[in-house]
Formats: sequence, structure tokens, C-alpha cells
Amino acid sequence: MTFRRSLLALAVAASALGLSLGAAAQAPANYKAEYKLSLVLGPAYPWGKGGEIWANLVKERTQGRINIKLYPGTSLVQGDQTREFTALRQGVIDLAVGSTINWSPQVKQLNLFALPFLMPDFAAIDALTQGEVGQDIFKAVDQAGVLPLAWGENGFREISNSKHAIQSPADLKGLKIRVVGSPLFLETMTALGANPTQMSWADAQPALASGAVDGQENPMAVYTAAKLHTVGQKYLTLWGYVADPLIFVVNKDIWNSWTPADREIVKQAAVDAGKEQVGIARKGLVEADKPLVKELTGLGVTVTQLTPAQHDAFTKATQPVYEKWKKQVGTDLVTKAEQAIAARKR
Repeated sequence: MTFRRSLLALAVAASALGLSLGAAAQAPANYKAEYKLSLVLGPAYPWGKGGEIWANLVKERTQGRINIKLYPGTSLVQGDQTREFTALRQGVIDLAVGSTINWSPQVKQLNLFALPFLMPDFAAIDALTQGEVGQDIFKAVDQAGVLPLAWGENGFREISNSKHAIQSPADLKGLKIRVVGSPLFLETMTALGANPTQMSWADAQPALASGAVDGQENPMAVYTAAKLHTVGQKYLTLWGYVADPLIFVVNKDIWNSWTPADREIVKQAAVDAGKEQVGIARKGLVEADKPLVKELTGLGVTVTQLTPAQHDAFTKATQPVYEKWKKQVGTDLVTKAEQAIAARKR
């Protein structure tokens, strides 16, 4: 009887050890209980939704080995969007879905997407991000110390204001326009005669409501989700002057701490989340009748869609800025981008 009990005890111990080893195989000892993912905007916006989709896919596909928590509002860097990339490199942030604009101070090639009027349509964005130019930019991000995994999108940045419709550069003269903290954006708005005012998005919304600034430029998804028509932004011009692709990235030390199998899962989840997020960002704008434009018009917003001649006037006014920054971004890279756009399939 004692012998049988001993065998039973050994079996139970072996079973427990097996479970323990199984759990260890599922979640290696050096895995964190939680990984921090930085975002500027939360899941109410396409940007944050992309991060949420990524986190959910990773948790599901790793059976909970990798749990990612969202930190919107760039709260991990006290709301300073321009510090996000450095914090990623230093390990303060584990993962992020970040803006090419916000990271351009650390990676000059990311200014490519902010060259005024480089990309005329969504097909042009795709020609860059999904082609050789996108690969070159990913190499630059990698060399700067952060591992890029996939592309997302915030969208074309359109301009709104509380004063009047903007149909020509003359209509921008003297308007206080909130812009992000990028010298290229400041120079572009100055070239158009506006008075650019740099501030965070958190500060921008009350400034618009109080009239401290007259207007702002942001993707349509941000305009609608933030309900900017309720804070005086009744005049909206679709000029598509720059686009804001997003990049799904991970800190390199965190990446190296994962098993090869889990790395592949995280990367594929980023690719899948990026594709879905791009679809969400473009919804209502890629359809022939642009239902989002109709929706805004119904809310009392005056939506201006530029004619080719009007569009050319803005392009011409910003050409000196474009040529200056083409050299700073890298003439070869910009030329390659121009060629890719010219050859795009529409």
C-alpha cells in the first residue's frame, strides 16, 4: 500500500512538474507580465484602434504569453509627442504605433511624408509605404535604434478654421493655425501666409474652443472623432497637403527577449492590424460618393474641395519649402519617392 502511495505521489509530482514546465514554455521567465504600448490617440480614433487591434491579436495568438497595455495621450512621456521615439530607444516604452511626423526629429527621412503636396492620393501613399521607399525608411528607423514592423495610417491632413472658407493661399493670410512641433510644418504654413502656432493636441482643443487659435490641420478621422465642428471649426478644406503614415514598432531589447516564434506572431499581428487600421482611417473617403463629406455637410460644415487650378496655387506657393527640405530629407530618397508616385497604379 505504501509502495502504491509512493508511486501515486511521484506521479502527482511529475504531473505538477510537467504543468510547471509547460507554463514556462508558454511564458519564459524573462517575459514581462505587461508590455507598454504608447499612442497619441486612444481607440476612439483610427490611430488608437490600430494599437488596440494589435494588442488583442498578440494576446490571442500567443495564448496570453504577451500582454500589451495601451497608454494613449503619450502619457509615458508626459504628453510630449516628440520625446516618444527617444523613450522607445531607451526602453521607457516597449512598443508604439507612432507618427512619422512626431519621430521626424530623430529620423530625418520621415520628413518625406510631410513634404507639401508630394502625395496626390491614397494610391501615392501606398506606392511609398508598400514599396522600396518604405523599405528604405524602415532601414533608417532600424538604424536609429527602434525596430519597425508594419505600416499604418493617420491619413491626409486637411485644414479647418473658424473664419472663412480656404480656397487659395490668400485665404490663409494671418490665420492662427495650430501645428505639430515640426520645423517643416512651421515653414510650410509661413510660406502660405498663415501664423503657425505650435502646441500639443491636448492643448489645441481648448485653444480652438476659446478662439485662441483660428484653425488646425489634421486627418478627417481626427476632425470627426474630436467633433471639431462643435468648437467653431465650421470651414473645412480638403487639400491633402501632407499625409501621416503610422509605424508599428517595438523596442529592440524587448524584441530580442521573445522567442523567434513569438517575434513572428507579433510582427504578423502588426501587419494585420496595420491593414485593418488603414481601412478604418480611409472609411468614408475612398468611396465614390465620399459619405463622410456628406455627413459633415449635414452637420453644417462648409466643405471645400479644391479644383486642380486651386490645388496648383498651393503647390506653387510651397515649392521653395519643398525644394529646401528635399535636400534635408535626402535628394535620392525623395527622387525615388517621386518616381514611385508617378508610376503608381490608380
